[in-house]
Amino acid sequence: MIRLTCFRTLFAVVIVTAGVSAALAQSPPTTTPASPPTTAPETPAPTAPAPATPAPTPPAAAAPVTPPAVQTADPFGEEITLTPKTAVILKGSASWDSAFDTLTDSFKKLAALLDKQGIKASGNSMIVYTSTDDNGFTYQAEIPVDQEPKNLPKDVSIGRTPDGKALKFVHRGSYDNMDNTYEAITNHLDDKKLEAKDTFVEEYITDPLKTAEDKLVINVYVPLK
Repeated sequence: MIRLTCFRTLFAVVIVTAGVSAALAQSPPTTTPASPPTTAPETPAPTAPAPATPAPTPPAAAAPVTPPAVQTADPFGEEITLTPKTAVILKGSASWDSAFDTLTDSFKKLAALLDKQGIKASGNSMIVYTSTDDNGFTYQAEIPVDQEPKNLPKDVSIGRTPDGKALKFVHRGSYDNMDNTYEAITNHLDDKKLEAKDTFVEEYITDPLKTAEDKLVINVYVPLK
């Protein structure tokens, strides 16, 4: 295309020059200013394409954040069936004012007996309340075992932990706040019109001899008639 344009310009110059020569032959000589040479328009050199801008590197995917575990509410009044176990049993009585100290003393005595004979507990320590009144209560401290100890003191015996259908409740915190738990249990039994036996069972999920009292976790079982 560039070559064709130059050819047409040159051809036009030739024609114009021939016409001028003929005219000069027929007319007196005159001074004619020279026409500037016609220059073919310059074709701009092709512009090199700008270097491609590299695509931004996407940020690395963030590691998935695991949401904190949410503690669900403890079951309240869950129906279960207690399975009996062989246990060493210490019977006793206590006033309400010294209840926790008396119970832990009983556990200490049973634990010392088992440690002396190299016997390990096969379950959590338990308290079975056999009777209560305004002044205090009678109870059985029980520790399940797979092996029966020998040479038992007079106030310690071998027996079986409670069994049968029961309702399960959970208490968390100080033993001094057990009244609130038992009040809630009583209200639950009244609302459901359920009839309980005359005993209550406490299973100490946390070791009462090693756990701060305000960190206790106790399952309360209410056997049903």
